[in-house]
Amino acid sequence: MGQTPSHEAVHASKAELTAHLADRFARRCYEPLELYSFKDNFRSLADREGDVRYLKEETIARFLELPDILAVSPVVFHMLSFIGAFPFLRDAPVILSFEQMIMVVAIMTERYTKVLAKGATNRRKLLFKSLAVYDRKLSEIESEAPGADPDRGYTGASRHAPGFAVDQAGDDVDDDDDDAAADDDELVMAALDSLDINDAFITGDSHAATTRGAMIPADNFRRLIMLLLLTSPLGPHESLSAYADRVTGSALESLRATAENVLSAFIDVEKSPGITFTQFREVLPIGLPYLFNGLSPLFEHFLFSKNLDLSRRKDGIATPAPAVIPPPPLLQDKGQILNLDILSQLSFFIDGTDLFRRLRLLYSGADAGYSMGSFETKVFNWRAPTILLVSGTRLDNTGLRRGSEGVFYDSLPPQRFPNGSARDRDRLVFGALIRQPWRVTNKECFGADDMLLFQLAPTHDVFRASSMNKNYAAFTKPPAAHPGISFGSPTPPTSSSSRHAPLRHLGPVSLILDSSFEFGVFNHDYTSRGGAFSTSVSRKFDFQERFSIDDIEVWGCGGDEEARIQRERWEWEAREAEARRRVNLGTGDIAADKALLEMAGLIGANRSGGSMG
Repeated sequence: MGQTPSHEAVHASKAELTAHLADRFARRCYEPLELYSFKDNFRSLADREGDVRYLKEETIARFLELPDILAVSPVVFHMLSFIGAFPFLRDAPVILSFEQMIMVVAIMTERYTKVLAKGATNRRKLLFKSLAVYDRKLSEIESEAPGADPDRGYTGASRHAPGFAVDQAGDDVDDDDDDAAADDDELVMAALDSLDINDAFITGDSHAATTRGAMIPADNFRRLIMLLLLTSPLGPHESLSAYADRVTGSALESLRATAENVLSAFIDVEKSPGITFTQFREVLPIGLPYLFNGLSPLFEHFLFSKNLDLSRRKDGIATPAPAVIPPPPLLQDKGQILNLDILSQLSFFIDGTDLFRRLRLLYSGADAGYSMGSFETKVFNWRAPTILLVSGTRLDNTGLRRGSEGVFYDSLPPQRFPNGSARDRDRLVFGALIRQPWRVTNKECFGADDMLLFQLAPTHDVFRASSMNKNYAAFTKPPAAHPGISFGSPTPPTSSSSRHAPLRHLGPVSLILDSSFEFGVFNHDYTSRGGAFSTSVSRKFDFQERFSIDDIEVWGCGGDEEARIQRERWEWEAREAEARRRVNLGTGDIAADKALLEMAGLIGANRSGGSMG
């Protein structure tokens, strides 16, 4: 195979290049059965106009079972019509014929990595452009802005993050594929080389060549987020219609509210009509790295044909199909804070394989009582990662503080930052992912740099652990000056004998719950540039939330083995406690123990000593 492209290859038509690239995707990205199923599905779904067979919007929506109530079908079809133009993005939108759908499904299911390099960053860019609309007026404003930083826009980014690039052949080709690789003749290789895939992002029509002036309309993205919340737990060949109960009645309202919280990670919808590429690029890797993961199992439906009967033997006799065992529920326990929508929201930044059908409710303040003691009893024996969730209502900034609220306020530094979100959205949800077992802390905090601190409502935000200090998590008891649970703050000092205890030390990015589980405070000192946890990538300002606690939950991440170990520890501790009680009292016989206590003068006469029954 020569290194110099032939004259014929260089001048290949776009149709020829697209056909060859689609063939390469088909052979490298799909297994034979998947490709057979894809062809079968396309034949059964496609409409025909002349010699062209193609898929329509309503056909795709019906096949993927997109809920009508979400009105997300036009958004999805707009995405696919753009991605289908790859690598000639300036030709978008395109008709979704066979070659286009081959590449669409490969990119949506992330199988493209077998052909294309540098996938994660540039797939993100491709997804943005597939969702965006072009605002020429905004583009003119940006280009005329004095002192504009080119690195903040697409032009600067393109110098350092080029578009999709084609891998050099050979590294991931099996020995048996030598002949197939040879078939990737000069026409294909030279066409791709001469095309320079980066040009698909930086040349041609300005609408396709740049992200400047492009934005994703807020309403479109809200509808897509609702769909992604539904698809996030999808398993292989699992139907989206299985979650139909999540798009009706109060469940639909919950889905909308959660999508609104996620959307607010990008923009304030009251002030901005859409999401720019800069916002998209900054927020997604930190706060929502797995946002689009649900697209993969959704579009894998094209790779499974219902007409493919693997149970039929060569002699034509069908073997009995195995009984279909329904999967366990996504959430086995019912909590006050965590529901299916919050669970899906968590999967946008915590791997879903650690969440769906894997969480167990270890502690709920509503059930076990709001106390450090019950928290310790329920949580400390769990040896796998845990997720703490706390919900509350923002405290009013005005009025006199009396009782326990006044005591809590007096323990905080007098300087206070403004609220982190709109005043009318006063229900707050914070949380933390702790991958180490809980323990009582005296001088040093526990945890590690794989922890996460996050907010789920009224806005979505993730604060990843940093290495600036190790004040990750603390569970402090008296005689500490301010006992309770904290993340991102140093352990409080031992209480002194003076009348005035020292003020609470709020870390730069920290969450503190008082020991009565009555009040909490979240502090975000953006000016300090963070501490044990990094500052927000979307809210680049100082803010603080003080709230009364409504509910606290701790969920254990793990399966039956973790639950068995925890149960054995509980049983062992219960037996040890009973043994100590018997040793302290005597024989274990109630009458004998009572006589022993009477002889010691601890009960009898005017002393009751409490009940022993």
